[in-house]
Amino acid sequence: MAIDSGATAWILASTALVMIMTPGVGLFYGGLVRKKNFINMITLSFVAFALVSIQWVLFGYSLAFGHDIGGFIGNLQYVGLNNVGMDPGPYSPVIPGLLYMVFQLVFATVTMAIVTSGFAERIKFSSYLVFAALWTTIVYDPLAHWVWGGGWSATFGAIDFAGGTVVHISSGFAALALALVIGKRVGFGKYGMEPANIPWSILGAALLWFGWFGFNSGSAVDANGLAAVAFVTTNTAAAAAAIAWMLVSWAHGGKPSSLGFVSGAVAGLVAITPAAGFVTPMAAIVIGAVAGVLCYSIMLYRQRKGVDESLDAWAVHGMGGLWGALATGIFAAAAINGKSGLLEGNVHQFIAQVVGAGAAVIYAFIVTYILALVIDKTLGLRVSEEEEYVGLDISQHGERSSS
Repeated sequence: MAIDSGATAWILASTALVMIMTPGVGLFYGGLVRKKNFINMITLSFVAFALVSIQWVLFGYSLAFGHDIGGFIGNLQYVGLNNVGMDPGPYSPVIPGLLYMVFQLVFATVTMAIVTSGFAERIKFSSYLVFAALWTTIVYDPLAHWVWGGGWSATFGAIDFAGGTVVHISSGFAALALALVIGKRVGFGKYGMEPANIPWSILGAALLWFGWFGFNSGSAVDANGLAAVAFVTTNTAAAAAAIAWMLVSWAHGGKPSSLGFVSGAVAGLVAITPAAGFVTPMAAIVIGAVAGVLCYSIMLYRQRKGVDESLDAWAVHGMGGLWGALATGIFAAAAINGKSGLLEGNVHQFIAQVVGAGAAVIYAFIVTYILALVIDKTLGLRVSEEEEYVGLDISQHGERSSS
């Protein structure tokens, strides 16, 4: 099939939109940590973009999208982008293969940025570099292959339009595993740890909402009606979740929190991601509203248990992504994209979603936990108590934020 100029232009734009999500995560997280760690959190996201970009070009893309090996991983046919060029590829019949590759690249980079929630304010920068390279290779790449590269999950029938399983379940449950291995910050639960700058977090969330249109609509891999459906369902779910989170947190805390509102929006964006090209806008309202209430409740549960995963990637991305994957199996409408869910009588689709999402949860959590333990026992994951007290901006980068 010949390259379509309209589709190519749209996916180029979508790739740029998704790229802005990685620094968006950095700003969102940076505003939530203490001022002495603001630069570090933003830097972790930017470094994730650069490091994963190189990994993806060298071999990551091939592991995710190369010819299937046992349903688990791709082969090395695309190593160094060999056989990936300006002509359409097997995953991109109307756009250049190189463009499809880089569109998938920015998904991998934002996933690693989300994972940084799990060790906020206490990770050694050198250990982070090693962890990021290894995690992307042994966790993200296989999961991407399972779902999008012809692996066992897709064969079994699980569907994930834009990354609810691949991006959000993986990063959210990885963050939880990391938080458990690295331990609580010094003084956690004993004294207040005020956010550095909530307006920066709001700006980061705005960039995420903006970039998510490329994230989900671009996953149609064409400029067509399906992209339009994904655009509308994405915005609708985000709005519903933002309002739902704001209302329940208002009722619980007595005031409508701005941070709660934008956190809800992100939860809705996460939850609609696997479903965006399979459900109607009315279903998106339900998916988003449930995500807002669910993710807020999981955040409260995490707080009660005293787990220091305080940027809440697990609550928002992990559990929001899990709900979204299951909701796809419930609300998928055949009239949208040929896939029907539980409400249309397709029990197998729901079972496939349960199996695919459950496997992603188990794999991401266990492999991340083991990887974190190995790095902790060899290189050491955590900065010293003195470095943590001074702050990672100074101790890791020799810089100080004026914001």
